[in-house]
Order: sequence, then structure tokens, then C-alpha cells
Amino acid sequence: MTFQASPRPAAAPVVVIGAGLGGLAVALQLADEVPVIVLAKRGLGEGATAWAQGGIVGVLGEDDSIASHVRDTQDAGAGLVDEHTARYIAEHSQRAIEWLVEAGVPFSPDPSGPLGLHLTREGGHAVRRIAHAADATGKAIHEALLARARAHPGIELRERWMAVDLVSSRHLGRDEAPRCYGVYALDMDGGRVETLPARAVVLATGGVGKVYRYTSNPDTATGDGIAMAWRAGCRVGNMEFIQFHPTCLYHPQERSFLITEALRGEGAQLTLPSLGPGDPGGSRFMPAHDARGELAPRDIVARAIDFEMKKHGLDHVWLDARPIVREKGEAFLKEHFPTIHARCLSLGIDIVRAPIPVVPAAHYTCGGVVTDLEGRTDLPGLFAVGETTYTGLHGANRLASNSLLECVVLGRSCAERIRRDGAQPQPALPAWDESQVEDADEQVVIAHNWDELRLLMWNYVGIVRTTKRLERALHRIKLLRDETLDYYANFRVNRDLLELRNLVVCAELIVRSALQRRESRGLHYSRDFPDALPVSFPTILTRRARSARD
Repeated sequence: MTFQASPRPAAAPVVVIGAGLGGLAVALQLADEVPVIVLAKRGLGEGATAWAQGGIVGVLGEDDSIASHVRDTQDAGAGLVDEHTARYIAEHSQRAIEWLVEAGVPFSPDPSGPLGLHLTREGGHAVRRIAHAADATGKAIHEALLARARAHPGIELRERWMAVDLVSSRHLGRDEAPRCYGVYALDMDGGRVETLPARAVVLATGGVGKVYRYTSNPDTATGDGIAMAWRAGCRVGNMEFIQFHPTCLYHPQERSFLITEALRGEGAQLTLPSLGPGDPGGSRFMPAHDARGELAPRDIVARAIDFEMKKHGLDHVWLDARPIVREKGEAFLKEHFPTIHARCLSLGIDIVRAPIPVVPAAHYTCGGVVTDLEGRTDLPGLFAVGETTYTGLHGANRLASNSLLECVVLGRSCAERIRRDGAQPQPALPAWDESQVEDADEQVVIAHNWDELRLLMWNYVGIVRTTKRLERALHRIKLLRDETLDYYANFRVNRDLLELRNLVVCAELIVRSALQRRESRGLHYSRDFPDALPVSFPTILTRRARSARD
């Protein structure tokens, strides 16, 4: 492909790709001094933040401490948590909560609680330290910050704009130090790709849950930021550690509804359905897998459910909230979990009187683009925050409710770094050129490859893995990659093609990382290497940037 020079802009804004908590935290911290453009590839409310139920960690109570939170994070992360990162984020947790309160987030109150907030407890936490807004915390946070962003004159919000690729030194046709200068972005309603020059680009695109057939993630979770950074030459880390949330609602009409871990934190129990005549069902099984029972970390609970389902040939297990009703009353359950109660009731499941059918589902990407604690990647001018990144916080398994905290703390530090860096020289950037491509004639190719990729990832690269399955998956992913890149090179881009292109990249990164880890640790469990090594290290993959069209 050839490129044509576009006019030099007068002043370049910061371009934030993604309108979730991480992206909005960066934008709101910068916008008083620096113009910001925020791109959302679907509607502004359709990202993963609004789906988060449980809450956000805050080291606030008198019975809590920074050391305790760090210790719980390290225990959940199975030896791969960076202690400096965990301590930094824990130390800034109270200020993060205060900032959200100042922004108008309606957290559930408790006049006797720290900061006047009710704190709940989730799996892996030693004490109650989760600030929440009933059982729809992410939605409450996102709506409050989005309202502020809409009202801010320094922030331009663009819906239905999808980043295609980063514009960096390799596009300029001359030899100079690597740097990110902007982004190519598809205006879906206008049907054109535009060149957006940027003082800095921030990747806040979330994770890659849609690479799996079953996921709790929204449709936006296609690994766009990870794939773009990888193509630009950035390192990625720990991509083998995909967290499967233990309890996603099992129902033919609702395949992505998450049943928050806070329900188990308040006393809900995992039980088996009836196993045959004479067995009424209702037997607990978690105590046989871990002394912490239902409050064990997510990787342990998800593997336990997977084990019991395969052992007994089950399609699901039960999550029984009736122990909460017996101990704390029906009103408590409805008050603290109104979203879950209402959604299940609409599907004919009264959680006050009956257990909830649940299965594990791909939930969180613990690895991603390697960054420091100010969001800097390997490519100057390119930053990343949130689930898109690998910062060392999550290790081999994310501790519940650390994700929203990471977005706020590092989103704010990222904004401060961009502010301190100041304006950068901005060369004229090449415009997108599609003169050598044509409209796609067979969209079925994209749909077929998408379905095949997600199914093979579920079957071969799921909760339990083997070397043979991983090798088979890698072979088929490479074929899908080549087909997809050939399609991309010859036809005009659209969202489905761009998302498939990114998912194929991320699938290959997951499998390559998994093949390198010759042990079982945290979220990565291999039948061929069932034991953990005495000493373990993060999995860091490195590549060199290829052609501008790759």
C-alpha cells in the first residue's frame, strides 16, 4: 500500500481508544489542560466497565492494611505478582475511591463504614474492602464518569469509531527513532478511515474475552489494543493467563450474564444438581477442592466446577443464594443484589427460592501490553491502561475487584505522565489509502473464521490444557491468520474484519505463551505439567514491527 501526505495539524490532541473506566480516567484527568478525543467502536455505554458487578477495592477499614491487600493480591496471583506494582496500587486505593465519590458515583452507603461506604468481601480477600454500588458497580461508575466527560468542553466523544492501526515512525518512509504519532480510525457511519494525529495515543480497549465461545464479556472485547500494540512492535506479557469467571448464568436466552462473586462473599454456596434417581441435588463440593470453599480464588473455583461438570457429565452446577436468605433475610438479598434478582426473575428463576444454574466463562485477560506504572509502552508516544495491559498486578490470576482499581490508579498516573511530557513535534502523517482494495464480496468468510476461531479456543485452550491441544490450536490459528490477512489486504475494512484480525493475533499470542509455560500455575493448568515450578517468571513475547500493512 502507498500513502499520501495529509496536512500538518495545528495542535494534536491526546487520542484515547476506548470509553471505559481506564479511558475516561485518563481523559478526565487531562482535559482541563489538553484536548482529548475518545473513540468508542460501538455505543459509549457498551464496554466492559458497565458490566462489572462486584465493586472496587479500597484499603479503608481499620481492620485492613496495605500489606494485607498486597498479600492477598500476591496469593491470588500465584507467585507472579510484581510486589512494587501491587503496593503502589494499594497505596493509591483510598484516593481512587475518594476521586470516584467526588465524581458522583453513588456507592452503597453505610454511615458507620469508612468514608461512609458499605464494604463487602469477595473471594481471596482477607477482610471486607470492596466498595460497591449494590450489584451494578461498574454501571454506576461508568455513568457518573461518562456524564462528566459529556459535559467537559475539552473532551470530544466519538461513537462508532474503531481504531484500525497505530501511525508510527514506520509509516513515514524515513529512518528515525520509533514513535507513535497517531492512529488510523474507521468512522463506521461515514464509511471511511481517517488519520488522527495525536500528541499521545492511549490504548484502553479492554480484554480479549470474545476469542472464546463462552464469555462474560461484551462484544467489544476483541483485543484491539493488544493486537495493535503487538503489530507496532511492543512486547506483551502473560497472555496465557485468561481468567474464567466461575459463575456465568447458564440459560439459553442469556449467555453472557455474570453472577457476581460478591454473592458467594455473602454466603451463597456452589452445589451439584441431581445426579440421578433418589438424589435431590444440593450437595456442596467446594470444601473438597479447597479449605476456603466458595471464597477460594477464581482459578481454583473455576477448575473445581469444570472438574465436577466433567466428572458427572453436567451442563452446569448450582449457585444457591438461599443460605443468604436464611441468615440475613430476603430483603437483604434483594437490596444488595437487585440486578441479579431482577434479571434471573425475568428468566423464570427466583433466586430467593431456587438455585441459579451457572457455568465458568472467559472473563478477564490478566496479561496484555507491557507497561510501567505510568502507562508507558515500548513505543514512545503510546500508552495503555486497564485490561489491555500487563503491569504485574494480576500475576497468574486476578484478585477480585482489583481491575477497576487498576484502571483508576494507573489511568490517573498515565494522564499525569502525558501532561509532564508536554507537546511533541508532529510531522505530517500519511493518509489512509484504499485505492488498491475493493468491497468484500463474501462476508461469510469472516463469519466462518470468527466462529471457527472461538470454538477451537474454547475446546483446545480453555480451563484445562494439554500440549497436544495447544499445538493443534496453533496450527489452525496460523491458517486462519493467513486467510484473514489475505482478506484484509484485498478488501475494504469493516468492524467485523478488523475485530477478526485482532482476535487471530491475540489467539496466537495466548497459545504461544501457554506453550512456553511448562508448569501449572494460577489460571494456566496443563495436564502435561501439573505441578508448579519452584521458581517462575512472567511470559514476555517480543517481536519486531513488520510492514505498515501487516
